[in-house]
Amino acid sequence: MQQAQFHHMQDGTQEDWNIIANEFKSYAKDLPARIVQHLDLLKGDCGGFPVDRYTHCLQTATLAHKAGKDDEYVVCALLHDIGDTLGSYNHADIAAAILEPFVSEANYWMIKHHAIFQGYYFFHYLGMDRDMHKQFESSPYYAQTREFVEKYDSPAFDAEGETYPIEFFMPMIEKMFAAPRKSLYSEVLA
Repeated sequence: MQQAQFHHMQDGTQEDWNIIANEFKSYAKDLPARIVQHLDLLKGDCGGFPVDRYTHCLQTATLAHKAGKDDEYVVCALLHDIGDTLGSYNHADIAAAILEPFVSEANYWMIKHHAIFQGYYFFHYLGMDRDMHKQFESSPYYAQTREFVEKYDSPAFDAEGETYPIEFFMPMIEKMFAAPRKSLYSEVLA
């Protein structure tokens, strides 16, 4: 494996950056596998919920798929809580940041804001405003996000509920993460 020779970016050459760009392309091809490995970290972590976070994610995606949602939406449903491991205080932001280069603005917004919308079901038990989601009523993505939380995210804590295995979702994951729609680097590194 070749490596760039600089010690400070200001000293990088065209050859150095060609090496880095080629390595990036190779590394990017493995993104679907790395995403699934990170999702696997949610196995066994119930956090007090009736099912572990991994099962919850699979079940959310299963419900979305069974309802006829498109593959991008289903993958968003699958990964909506992937940020729980490192973003305990902002998990929705972490998931949204991972998905943003690959998904529509509507799906990005839905994932980024889903935690506020699901607060309707429990914020009042924590002394918070359960209607916090209403501040976004003027958003064109409000109804989609509310539907996501009501129909797919919130009911996906059923230990007996139908849950498709990760293998079912792999073709969708691989297709969606094959190439970004929007990225600072998408044109030069595609």
